[in-house]
Amino acid sequence: MSTFLAASRSGRRVGLPALVTASVLAALATTVPAASARAPGPPVGGECGGQEQTRRAVRLLTERDGIPGAAVLVNDPATDGRCGRWTEAAGTADLRTGRPMNGADRLRAGSVTKTFTAALVLQLVAERRLSLDEPVERRLPGLIQGHAHGYGHGYDGGQITVRQLLQHTSGLPDYLEAPEWEDYEQLRYRRFEPRELVRRALELPPPQGAWHYATTNYLVLGLLVREVTGRSPEAEIDRRFIKPLGLHDTYWPGDDPRVQGPHSRSYFVGGDGRRVDGTDWNMTFAGAGGALVSSPGDLTRFAGALLGGRLLPAAQLAEMRRTVEADPDRVWPGARYGLGLISTPLSCGGTWWGHAGTVPGGHRALVAVGPGGRSAAVALNTVPDSLPAELDFLDVVDKSLCGGRSSERNSA
Repeated sequence: MSTFLAASRSGRRVGLPALVTASVLAALATTVPAASARAPGPPVGGECGGQEQTRRAVRLLTERDGIPGAAVLVNDPATDGRCGRWTEAAGTADLRTGRPMNGADRLRAGSVTKTFTAALVLQLVAERRLSLDEPVERRLPGLIQGHAHGYGHGYDGGQITVRQLLQHTSGLPDYLEAPEWEDYEQLRYRRFEPRELVRRALELPPPQGAWHYATTNYLVLGLLVREVTGRSPEAEIDRRFIKPLGLHDTYWPGDDPRVQGPHSRSYFVGGDGRRVDGTDWNMTFAGAGGALVSSPGDLTRFAGALLGGRLLPAAQLAEMRRTVEADPDRVWPGARYGLGLISTPLSCGGTWWGHAGTVPGGHRALVAVGPGGRSAAVALNTVPDSLPAELDFLDVVDKSLCGGRSSERNSA
């Protein structure tokens, strides 16, 4: 599916549509550490910087764009007291019960999972157990050999490096572009294995262009992690990040199609044109590229630790931030892609770093951190289905990170 890990019924990527020209500036970003797993309510006794602008932007998503529920959590380490962390939410978390949306609920994080997997791979690089420029064939002989599998497309694991997998410059196609994923609802409860999905990708023709977003890359990275460590990428991410950082809302669902604990429901439009509850979904199809369940608070805590230098040595964090130009039809105009990180210009100056994620059932997550350390995590329970709605979604991030700040302060 796209950077957001979701394909439409027509096969179109769910990202900023091709209608958008490169002159449109989007804003999205990663995050900074959260004080606790549960998000607080709005501060009492006045507005925090940018809160009113953010509130209006969130409400546009529900009142104009038809998103059932939207929420954003903002962290600002430069601000003390009640404005250090605040949330805004609008709409409904559960259409059956009418429960209001909030910034504490769990949701499916989709491709934000890729940043966790990339950070794990970079830790292994720092430990000298992997090299960014070693070929896949060295550790996984025969896995990526198109002719050997009889597909005739000539994919060669000896020519694809770890760096290229992380950066989506490997030239591998996305298994989610196979014809069966055009009607993804029929695969909703099916269990998949990573090698099965990689083999399916190798049956597809090579993509066009030097940069092509493909979850296939991250399934291969997951297999590399297993080969190097003897443990699954899920177990390693749990051991290295989830438990040490106290990410109590973040877990791997495995084969369980349900979301455990307090969570928003998610919705998508079914084949008959009606809104369908898509919360229950077997996420084994996404694995190390998109299966995590998390919450806005946990996502900001992880991203803050990562970008704050607490998870990686400076050299490996610098590698993550070395970017290439990304296809705006698959991400959004102005975006560049590093090693599991997206960078995007902010309207107030400077750049955010982070990732976005979408799953077929309707959840969309985004975590972002701006140059001054302010971070935002956004949660939606339906994927925007129009260009105006997509732009409104991006505007929530920009308002959250830029509100109340001058361009001079954010120019770094």
